[in-house]
Amino acid sequence: MDPHSTPSHPMSHDHNHTHQHGGFHSHFSSETSPRRLLWALFINLLLTIAQVAGGLISGSMSLLADALHNLSDAGALGIAALAAYIAHLPANSRMTYGYRRAEILGALINSTSLLLVGVFLIYETCVRFYNPQPIQGGLIIGVASVALVIDLATAWMTYKGSQSNLNFRAAFIHNLSDAMASVVVIISGSLILLFQIYWIDLVASLLISFYVLYHSQSILKECVRILMQSSPSHIHRENLVTEISAIAQVREVHHIHVWQLDDQRIHFEGHIVIHQDHLGAIEEIKANIRTLLRDKFHIQHSTLEVEISSHCENP
Repeated sequence: MDPHSTPSHPMSHDHNHTHQHGGFHSHFSSETSPRRLLWALFINLLLTIAQVAGGLISGSMSLLADALHNLSDAGALGIAALAAYIAHLPANSRMTYGYRRAEILGALINSTSLLLVGVFLIYETCVRFYNPQPIQGGLIIGVASVALVIDLATAWMTYKGSQSNLNFRAAFIHNLSDAMASVVVIISGSLILLFQIYWIDLVASLLISFYVLYHSQSILKECVRILMQSSPSHIHRENLVTEISAIAQVREVHHIHVWQLDDQRIHFEGHIVIHQDHLGAIEEIKANIRTLLRDKFHIQHSTLEVEISSHCENP
């Protein structure tokens, strides 16, 4: 605020959506339809049964690790499908923003479960290290090869949605990490079959575990950031103030808040101070600010409070 001016007075409050309101109603794009997740869930359950059987028969810890990871994937896909359905329920008088954050909660649950699975796999691998068991490399390769094909198929089913949806991204990471795990299991099975390097199975299990931990923590951090209403990582308050202040007739910007409703919708609210001589240009000023927010910062929803200052800029 100009130190030579008296407090400005609220003049105009503006609330604007630059996206279509239809986004809050019950409809699904083909890329983020719960049906995709349900199909992937069904396939993952069949795969998990096959991997558990193969792991128990072959004695492979890495195959059992991959099976447990797949089972967590099945649960993750179920949670993601439910969250996707709930997120598209229409807004009402109690839930005025709708249920969009259901998908963030789904991604939070899935990433947390992935962390727990990763820790459990590390523990089981360490236990198996001190209690080694005979391993059948050929069976490992066969089961893991089938798993790889199925993992790639389910990853493909969630890939498009993962480009713009955090809930689908968590499901995609689940399936992609499964595919990577299957590759590791195939390699370890080949080394066991050809060279009888049995300890490689435990190393493969650890690699799968750390891969799971790495990706789950990144999604978990993103979910927590959104739920805590942190500013998006690509938006800095100082840049916002500088850009808005550069618009003609804007004397000051304060009381700025930027947060995300979900992984797509960014909200902004702020107080804009203009001189009383520019009262006739209020709508034009607000339109210019909204255009700036949309085009440069990808902010689709803005609430602007315009305040009037009666003091000159250079008294």
